[in-house]
Amino acid sequence: MDGSRRSLGLPAAAAAVALAWCLLVMVLSGVFIVPASATHEIFPELQCVSVLNVKKVHRTGFHFQPPKHWINDPNGPMVYKGIYHLFYQYNPKGAVWGNIVWAHSVSRDLVNWKTLEPAIYPSKPFDIRGCWSGSATILPDGRPVILYTGLDKDAVQMQNYAIPSDMNDPYLRRWSKPDDNPLIYPSKDVNASAFRDPSTAWFSGGHWKTVIGSRHHHRGIVYMYRSKDFKHWNRVKHPFHTVPNTGNFECPDFFPVLKAGQNGIDTSAVGENVRHVLKVSLDETRYEYYTIGTYNPDKDKYVPDGSLEDGWGGLRLDYGNFYASKTFYDSGKGRRILWGWANESDSQANDTTKGWAGVQVRTWKSYDFFSQVDDAFLSYCRRCTFCQTIPRTMWLDSGGKQLVHWPVQEIETLRGNKVELQNVELKRGEHVEVKGITAAQADVEVVFAFSDLSRAEHFDPRWGPAHRICAQKSANSPGGLGPFGLMTLATVDFHEYTPVFFRIFKADNNKHIILLCSDARNSSHAGDLYKPAFGGFVNVDISHGKLSLRTLIDNSVVESFGAGGRTCITSRVYPEKATYDNARLFAFNHGSSPITVEKLSAWSMKNADRNIGGTI
Repeated sequence: MDGSRRSLGLPAAAAAVALAWCLLVMVLSGVFIVPASATHEIFPELQCVSVLNVKKVHRTGFHFQPPKHWINDPNGPMVYKGIYHLFYQYNPKGAVWGNIVWAHSVSRDLVNWKTLEPAIYPSKPFDIRGCWSGSATILPDGRPVILYTGLDKDAVQMQNYAIPSDMNDPYLRRWSKPDDNPLIYPSKDVNASAFRDPSTAWFSGGHWKTVIGSRHHHRGIVYMYRSKDFKHWNRVKHPFHTVPNTGNFECPDFFPVLKAGQNGIDTSAVGENVRHVLKVSLDETRYEYYTIGTYNPDKDKYVPDGSLEDGWGGLRLDYGNFYASKTFYDSGKGRRILWGWANESDSQANDTTKGWAGVQVRTWKSYDFFSQVDDAFLSYCRRCTFCQTIPRTMWLDSGGKQLVHWPVQEIETLRGNKVELQNVELKRGEHVEVKGITAAQADVEVVFAFSDLSRAEHFDPRWGPAHRICAQKSANSPGGLGPFGLMTLATVDFHEYTPVFFRIFKADNNKHIILLCSDARNSSHAGDLYKPAFGGFVNVDISHGKLSLRTLIDNSVVESFGAGGRTCITSRVYPEKATYDNARLFAFNHGSSPITVEKLSAWSMKNADRNIGGTI
């Protein structure tokens, strides 16, 4: 503890005084004690240790991140009078979880952000012990309303609302919490310690509706509540959705998508040309899962498509470091935007030293359903911290079986120097370096071509889930058709590297199985880091002999979009040598079948203007 304070450059006496004052305030206000179901390990001795010096070697250049201190869930993203608003869980006093407020940043382009004063912080009996996650809803008259989870003095989780104090202020700097809160109090048959994260509300059948995450024992539950006036809410008798052996449902999101096209639609939209998506964040795995299905607004029933797995083996928005996501409808540009966490893997001591992010330590319990998951899953989020991913446009794939994501177009305004490769053949074991860009901070788009599918390895279902196959059959494990892809954040001698790569297999039915991997195990040789191999299967037709990959590299983030965004993987990495100008980027092939880099375009990425303060 003393060593942590010394590394921050704080005089011991000043640190002790600050700590004593912080603990006194927390005890008196009742926020010191956190419910047993909370997913953040508490470090009270560090919650108020302010950071004076911030290490920048692994700070991102264009991903959303505050200048210093802890950040977690993105909350209530919306657009109001042409200005984008992002709220997020934030500790203004330290680099670990605690003192959480709804921080508030604004932007005109989803890339460059300015910090405003916090919008919501514990101050009333209905939220004195916590202002937790929630969503924003734009009412028909244009007024925004925030729904959020508050904790009272007994740590009961309840749903509250906040409204702008000045509707004429496009920055919405000040918010008020009316005294008729809470809007929704858990009834006796609801788990009051797991009742949180209200979704954006939608209107249908004469009622406003929102869904809230919960659990009963090990069964995940999404409850629906309805209101005619947005103030008096009643629970629908039947659960909106429930799945056994999944653990707590957090951060539910429910929204419509068009059957055809890439446009988004308002959250209240229904009709024959509309499908619906229900997303939940599973507390026990720290991953996000979604289903696509049919919503009956008259009966308030949601039925997932029967062909989709509903649970731990289901579809995921991102197969890597990604959690607690939130979407909103961008009415100005007619698109649905997705935000999510990009969690780190650093230790509590290092987070305090470097001065940003946080530590979220999961305490795994011996539930029977953990037998479905391997050891890599069970160790997930032992030490995790977060920034935000690039905001993504999201739509329904033309086949109707999955969502597609793509970085918002505005991120391309940061593109600088460009280099290209065309028609470069890579035989087994060959690498080609992509020179002329800042490889530590880059945007890379590449199309790989191949002509001989007969060399694809046979796929054995006993290998296990995608991430396990990526760990067993690494980038350095020669195959038939693959592995091929990009070596990101690499040193010249490959002492450090983070490969993002494809492998193609052939199943017994002669169909091909495509695997996308992002493997952080050799990204750094530092000690106390969680460095997994992530993986996801890619549902795409490869009969034309091509696969595309886009990867955004941002110092400690490698965010990849396979096959036009059908499979996405975000990895957090901490290279010690492959930093700044020492980082290299390569295209590679370690399979026996030749691969052609048909076209590769790479850009150096400039820094975004992020959270410096002031207005835009």
